[in-house]
Amino acid sequence: MSGAESGIGNVTAEFVERRGWRPIRVDLMEGDVCANLAATEGHVPMVERVTTLAGGRLDAVIACDGLTLPHPITLQVNYFGMVATLAGLRPLLAKGANLRAVAISSRALLMPNDPVVVAACLGGDEASSVATAEGKGEVDNALSKRALTRWIRRNAINGEWARTSIRLNAIAPGMVATPMTAAMRHDPTQRRGLNQAMPMPIGQVAHPEETAELLAWLASPAKKSCESIGRKSGALQVGERKKVIGFDDPNRISGELRVRMARTRRLVH
Repeated sequence: MSGAESGIGNVTAEFVERRGWRPIRVDLMEGDVCANLAATEGHVPMVERVTTLAGGRLDAVIACDGLTLPHPITLQVNYFGMVATLAGLRPLLAKGANLRAVAISSRALLMPNDPVVVAACLGGDEASSVATAEGKGEVDNALSKRALTRWIRRNAINGEWARTSIRLNAIAPGMVATPMTAAMRHDPTQRRGLNQAMPMPIGQVAHPEETAELLAWLASPAKKSCESIGRKSGALQVGERKKVIGFDDPNRISGELRVRMARTRRLVH
């Protein structure tokens, strides 16, 4: 489990431990494996250390690492670090008994972003992605989550994942009450911006315990299907498929999302 020493990852690790699972905790400074997933040179040592601790096989992978900083390092962790974790540990999953992997995306994937950066990410060009994302600030999180979600949707039903019967899924939470979001939630100006970008008609944010339960279910034998993007969105309704929401057209996404937000408000009020 990556990102296991803070926020949703920490709560999820504790949740699955209470269920009798034995998580191998991966994080930057603490845990069973310390690894800097923002750096390419940190990816292989992480996989090697997990391989040793796991005895060469895993039953599930839960990837929770993530940042929301207005800096390209967010792209490096949220996309390239997450993909390296999932792809690097896939051979260990193929030898396990459960064959489940789940990652945390975000509802931010629906926000306007730069398709050039997303395409560079999906093409595996980290240097170009980071260079192009430089100076884009607050959209770095949206860029990384869009790219990650598309990578998961592409790979879940193709290639080595499907051929080895590994279920690959993701969840896309809205605002969750964690230390990472504390500043945004408590600053009036940032909170107003968040309410406009990600309105929550029920008037409350999610708790990490709720998200942990969903992650654990997706990583358990109870989850049978693959390639689902589950959203915990505070009653915001959006289309799931590309034919409903044009994933490659940020302007269309923004327009359709605004229409659906308006419909949601009318239904709630």
